[in-house]
Amino acid sequence: MRLDLAGKTALVTGSTQGIGRAIAAGLASAGARVGINGRSQESVDRARAELGEGDYVPVPADVTTAEGAAAALEAIGPVDILVNNLGIFGAQPALEITDDDWRRYFEVNVLAAVRLTRAVLPGQQERGWGRVLYIASDSAVVTPAEMIHYGMSKTALLAVSRGFAKEAAGSGVTVNSVIAGPTHTGGVEDFVYSLVGEDLPWDEAQREFMRRHRPQSLLQRLIEPEEIANMVVYLSSPLASATTGGALRVDGGYVDAILP
Repeated sequence: MRLDLAGKTALVTGSTQGIGRAIAAGLASAGARVGINGRSQESVDRARAELGEGDYVPVPADVTTAEGAAAALEAIGPVDILVNNLGIFGAQPALEITDDDWRRYFEVNVLAAVRLTRAVLPGQQERGWGRVLYIASDSAVVTPAEMIHYGMSKTALLAVSRGFAKEAAGSGVTVNSVIAGPTHTGGVEDFVYSLVGEDLPWDEAQREFMRRHRPQSLLQRLIEPEEIANMVVYLSSPLASATTGGALRVDGGYVDAILP
């Protein structure tokens, strides 16, 4: 399979680290011009240096605001592929989640993606080609008791994705969400070692962590960001032209269901 994105421009929100940076690298390796987005010029410059070769455009902007979203789109130009990756998470007892917390999770994880979609989708429809993607989570389906505000926001993305796919029907634009499972990102190693002890090699430590704390996983290890990026690059390519309105799982079998 040849995933050729030459001539396409992509914007990946929150792409200075973790899953977002892996997605940016994957899209660039397929030939796309990729906007690297973060809130500060420093974080964007650091990510750009770490990514190495590729057609990257620095897009320092806070896309959680209308002004920041407009600045990002002005910096990158017409967007063929929009990957709504930006998101926040954190554990909090259910009865201690305040109104402000609920609003913040909705505004950052959901509304920011909706705003960018609303901005880029008309142009994609006019050009007769486009890709809009939302990075969701297993928490969208298996709501974590310690992060129900986060789970809520990811569940909302599944609805948003399906709804915009209907809006784009018949236009040549596809809209999908990707359900990511437990992933090996920054800070996760410390978290794993805090639970299983520090005397194990990493491969053994993560498998012990999955066995004891994430037993639903059929993969029985953490997912690497590049593995999620592989799905995103495929969905961004012309080869995925018949896949739209879907919630595609890269969860290592974590969600115990045939369908999301």
